[in-house]
Amino acid sequence: MIKTLFIVLAVLLVAVLIYAATKPDTFRVQRSISVEASPETIFPLINDLHIMQTWSAWEKVDPDMKRAYSGAASGPGAVYEWEGNKEIGQGRMAIIESAPSRIMIKMDFIKPFAAQNTLEFTLQADGGSTRVTQAIFGPSPYLSKLMGLVCSMDKMIGGKFEESLAGLKAVAEKQ
Repeated sequence: MIKTLFIVLAVLLVAVLIYAATKPDTFRVQRSISVEASPETIFPLINDLHIMQTWSAWEKVDPDMKRAYSGAASGPGAVYEWEGNKEIGQGRMAIIESAPSRIMIKMDFIKPFAAQNTLEFTLQADGGSTRVTQAIFGPSPYLSKLMGLVCSMDKMIGGKFEESLAGLKAVAEKQ
């Protein structure tokens, strides 16, 4: 009886491990918001990492985190590094591409898990407003696929993107 139970559990475990391996090799999470401001008003709020941190929801997770800026003041080469509590972890972001309609940021996470992803902001004029889309994407190694079976990357990150975009909207619409 116990031997049969162990065999069934082993088969189930193997099935879960195989199922995880069939998940996509990449991930993408994105959210959008309409902002009553021009792309020219919104662009500098994202392109300057010092300003970005005033509306980013991630800053509220650990107000005591250590922050450091280096490189260019804004645009390509601007760098922001952080180290915080276990919820915020440690990492580095650097703007790698900056154009009036798109900003690309290389994200290097160190803690709690090492990962390299890309953060992308797109600005699309829509009459008197701008459609701002924030997305993060990158590789999904096997451990991430396995973790994805019990926790959704979209749910983990999506809410913070929505908070951040609402913060960006509030700042941009005041200007």
